[in-house]
Amino acid sequence: MLYLISFALMFAGLTCINIIFSYQSKHISPHFWSTLKFQLLMLPLFLVANLGVGYGVKFGMKAVNQLGYVLIVAKCIEVLISIWMGYWFMKEAPSWKTWTGLAVIIIGVILVKQR
Repeated sequence: MLYLISFALMFAGLTCINIIFSYQSKHISPHFWSTLKFQLLMLPLFLVANLGVGYGVKFGMKAVNQLGYVLIVAKCIEVLISIWMGYWFMKEAPSWKTWTGLAVIIIGVILVKQR
């Protein structure tokens, strides 16, 4: 059960963070004051997202007792979310190189998890 809670919290938090940054890159002017205003307005969302990621890591640690593994899984989740955000906001279709890179990452996670 802790695996599921950990995954859900990390996924929700990382998705929120990536949506904020993707929205900013697409719709917010790069001028300092408009970016600052947007970031200040997003602080409550960042707080909730960071709490989700933090508790996701904490519950992941309770489940597997290996911080390295939990953080690698979090990065894999973030890579998948980044590909999703690229498609959603910028209409970037993943190429075969992207899928090959993901396969290498998955193989790496499997190798790290083995004892």
